[in-house]
Amino acid sequence: MSHRLHEAWSGRLGAILAVAGSAVGLGNFIRFPAQAAQYGGGAFMLAYFVSFLVIGIPLCWSEWTLGRMGGRSGFHSSAGVLHAVLRRPWAKYVGALGFIVVTLIYTYYVCIEAWCLGYAVNAAAGTFNAADLDFGAFFGRFTGAGENGASVGFGLREMGLFLVLTFALNFFFIYRGVSRGIEWVCRYALPALILLALVILVRVLTLGTPDPAKPDQNVLNGLGFLWNPGNVAVDLLNPQLWLAAASQVFFSLSIGMGVIITYASYLKPKDDVVLSGLTAASANEVCEVGIGGLMTIPAAYVFLGAAGVAALAGKTIGLGFIALPQVFTQMPGGQLFAFLYFSLLFLAAITSSLSMLQPGIALLEEGLGLRRRASVTTLCAITTFGAVFVWYFSKDLKALDTIDFWIANVLIFIQATMIVVIFGWVIGIDRGLAEARRGARIGLPAIWGPVIKYLCPLYLGTIFALFLVNKVVGWNFRFGAEAKFIRSDYVTDLVGPDVNPVAIASVAIILALAVASFVIVRVSARRWDEALAKQKP
Repeated sequence: MSHRLHEAWSGRLGAILAVAGSAVGLGNFIRFPAQAAQYGGGAFMLAYFVSFLVIGIPLCWSEWTLGRMGGRSGFHSSAGVLHAVLRRPWAKYVGALGFIVVTLIYTYYVCIEAWCLGYAVNAAAGTFNAADLDFGAFFGRFTGAGENGASVGFGLREMGLFLVLTFALNFFFIYRGVSRGIEWVCRYALPALILLALVILVRVLTLGTPDPAKPDQNVLNGLGFLWNPGNVAVDLLNPQLWLAAASQVFFSLSIGMGVIITYASYLKPKDDVVLSGLTAASANEVCEVGIGGLMTIPAAYVFLGAAGVAALAGKTIGLGFIALPQVFTQMPGGQLFAFLYFSLLFLAAITSSLSMLQPGIALLEEGLGLRRRASVTTLCAITTFGAVFVWYFSKDLKALDTIDFWIANVLIFIQATMIVVIFGWVIGIDRGLAEARRGARIGLPAIWGPVIKYLCPLYLGTIFALFLVNKVVGWNFRFGAEAKFIRSDYVTDLVGPDVNPVAIASVAIILALAVASFVIVRVSARRWDEALAKQKP
């Protein structure tokens, strides 16, 4: 195996910072507020916290535990970890999903990361001023969302230069390894982004009522727009709300992706996974609920009003990259705060994007025996192809949205369900909890046993069934309301009367990477079996 497979975190704090860094990303500061605003504020928050407790925490502990178990045998990819822990032929193919999911997410996430860097530079250069208020037009030019290939340039107002810089930074740090690369970035980037977030939050909460002619557009009403309960009893009957809440938890905590399994595999055999998992999850919630939720929507509400925010509710990209730049132009000192905000987003993005690369590096090194330079070069080639595809086919963000739809709503749910079933049923809940408690500084109550074994898989299965009924079959319904058959555009793009070639190509890329991943783990099995045979029973 590669000499790099003996890497480890500098300590338990390093692992916590890395996992927290992987979780604290764009979803905290853009996706979460947009989803909460779309689904009635209070009702969404209730569904969100239920999902956090029922699937978020159990999956965190399951993945931390499985990762540490595999790490004891010298395995770090999710495929290798599950192969080593379960010793069953099918296990490695379940683990292969951990490579497929994060690699595909990286191909479009890195493009959004480049947007953040580009917007920060443009803000510092004074691009966001009163003379350029049509940020829909700026966004279209910068990203190429208006026409395929339109942004394939390297000027200040085009994303090409920033995509190259972002790629270079990501692969520079991933080449440096776990402790000198990922951990080093998270150790400095996390405190910096939290400091920036607090500065912006204080500014937002002290905006008051900037326009006396519009007394309703004030900070308190902005907070109320996001947090007031509304008609919770009715809103909670909407299956789409539960789908959105569960999906947000997955993105918030980086669960169901294979990241935590890989990160936890670098722990020492008796490092605490219970407290570490809870600490990382709590740090993410502070950033998401305590900062992101209090910062984005109120700022937009103060300057755009309820109608403007409602029009952007659920539109993650529109809120973060079209509405907020316009808000900053109207805010005193807005150019500075625009720079700080997009710098914050870039720091949050890079800590997450690094986490998406390490599982692939681990698989290539321990599965194919590649050394660090070869593994980094191989993964760079794969992700460059995917990112350039997303970049070039940017019209209406079709490539980005299609890959995100099928990964975020299908593969993540499948992998998460299989992981929790493996932990609760294949390994066995008694053995699993006993392993989780090894070295734990806090107790893990027995109640979590039935939650992980029964409630979590049932909840995940129900949510996935709702997705199939709503998005694939097209039966859009609310309990107590009339049902309508409206199949998702992402499905009709593939099988409808007017198929979309970009959508078809996007799905083809997903399938191609899946086949390649299964071939890699198939080839790797013999190498892994030989390594396991040499270990003491």
